[in-house]
Amino acid sequence: MSDVAIGAVGFACLFVLMVLRTPVAFSMLIVGFFGMLATGGMRFASATLVTESYSAVTNYSLLVVPMFVLLGNVASEAGFSRGLYDAANAWVGRFRGGLASASVLGCAAFSAVSGSSVATAVTIGKVALPEMRRLGYADGLSTGSVAAGGTLGFLIPPSTGFVIYAILTEQSIGRLFMAGILPGVLMCSFFIVAVWLTVLRRPEAGRRGPKLGFGERLRFLAGAAPLIAVMVISIGGIYVGAFTPVESSAVGAGLTILFAAFRRGMGLAGFRNAILETVQTTAMLYAIVIGANVLNPFLAVTHIPDAFGELMTSLGLGAYGSLAMIIFAYVLLGMFLDGLAMLVITLPIFFPVITGFGFNPIWFGVVAVIVIEMGMITPPVGLNVFVIRAVAGDVPMATIFKGVMPFLAAMILCLILIIAFPQIALLIPNSMFG
Repeated sequence: MSDVAIGAVGFACLFVLMVLRTPVAFSMLIVGFFGMLATGGMRFASATLVTESYSAVTNYSLLVVPMFVLLGNVASEAGFSRGLYDAANAWVGRFRGGLASASVLGCAAFSAVSGSSVATAVTIGKVALPEMRRLGYADGLSTGSVAAGGTLGFLIPPSTGFVIYAILTEQSIGRLFMAGILPGVLMCSFFIVAVWLTVLRRPEAGRRGPKLGFGERLRFLAGAAPLIAVMVISIGGIYVGAFTPVESSAVGAGLTILFAAFRRGMGLAGFRNAILETVQTTAMLYAIVIGANVLNPFLAVTHIPDAFGELMTSLGLGAYGSLAMIIFAYVLLGMFLDGLAMLVITLPIFFPVITGFGFNPIWFGVVAVIVIEMGMITPPVGLNVFVIRAVAGDVPMATIFKGVMPFLAAMILCLILIIAFPQIALLIPNSMFG
């Protein structure tokens, strides 16, 4: 059996394991180890397992993950997310559909400290959904806005998706973080437009909230000031060169803990919960990185990336035709796989093709993350939809999937614009790093 055939069998086994509900990290670890055992023997497989696992967990850049995850968990336990939502609601809630728009803005703001799509959707959903239900918002609009808004946690820095992408492709985490800012703002704006168009077509779907005076709006904004300050200092510090991404994550986490202690918004039990959730999430992400590091040498030895690149070239689709095929593959995989699983499994195969066609790797990181975001709200998996279903209680899944459709259209439009105008993603990182 040829090396490519062994690689194809290994890839098929990987998907079988995931269909059988084996965690993606262990699926990659199993296939990578036994694949190298088949191609190079026990000594080669054992040496690769040990060295790649060690290099993965000792990667200094990966410290960004636990620090930003801790930041988001402390902010959630301390109730800072409520302040973000209340501030957004104070400024846009008076408009028709304003609470849904406030949910999107709250998700965007919380994304800048959490880095997680699911955490963002759950945190803002617990605050926003009861309020929208109280004011008689349509279930589709309320759940759809939070499910879609939560996906911003995978795009707006600090994004765990960008961290994993940077580790696997050896790109700059700082450049990727900066590349996500303008696309994140653009997508947030498109989501608000989607809310506006929904209530324009169905005014009863989202009624207006009370109109507040300017002084009262400033008071609510002041309530969100601690978390806004953390965003400005941590992300702004990267932009001006004061911090590296790792230092920024530590500064942000430290400031959030200090603010929570000063405001007495979190007791010891809450802090313990934040630590435990951080450890659990970090362990899961580290396991995925270890699994990817063990799988990648097997793919390289069996020449799967080279074979895929030759296949794409032989089809004669050209650079953008090949990009379209890769995006289509991501859309299909997104219907069945978790976002991080898609990223770690496909990057070793797709990334060499993308760079071979001359596409900017930082720009492709943004494109890949947006497509993966789309998978978070598309059936039949739609991870964020399942999360919101758990938070919303009695809202049917079909209603939530229907509610996210306008936001999915907004994501597609945003993706098209970023492909057509790469400078949307590259303007800030190029201005910083030259």
